[in-house]
Amino acid sequence: MNTYEELLDTACRDGIDVIDYPFETERIKGLYCDGTVAIRKGIETQAEKSCILAEELGHHYTTTGNILDQSTDVMNRKQEYRARLYGYNLRVGLIGIINAYESRCRNLHEMAEYLEVPEDYLTEVIDCYRSKYGQYVAVDNYMIYFIPQLAVMRIDPL
Repeated sequence: MNTYEELLDTACRDGIDVIDYPFETERIKGLYCDGTVAIRKGIETQAEKSCILAEELGHHYTTTGNILDQSTDVMNRKQEYRARLYGYNLRVGLIGIINAYESRCRNLHEMAEYLEVPEDYLTEVIDCYRSKYGQYVAVDNYMIYFIPQLAVMRIDPL
């Protein structure tokens, strides 16, 4: 679970510039190109900015070429998915879900607040993990269930 400041440090360490940019459309929140991440100017919360930066760092580390055309090129969609998953793992991750459970978060709102991400972003993360892992995934001494709904169970060794 990386904060906005930690993600900025990672970007700086890896030679990636992060700038605020006045995109002409509200649809674009962030964009990565040639070692620069642009985040739409006017995004106010650190939580939202951190989610955008995490995905754009995912593009830096996992994608190649221009993948803006998502409508016709399957490989572009796969690269977009890979970058998005990378960002989800940076900001939340399975360990973040476990930590939220251990901190007694019992609903989506409490989890999002604990993880410092917007609720709709956390919903996207959980949906992505459900798609990737299916019904459940085991992590260390925990089972994270995605179906029928998100649940975490600690498994104590015998």
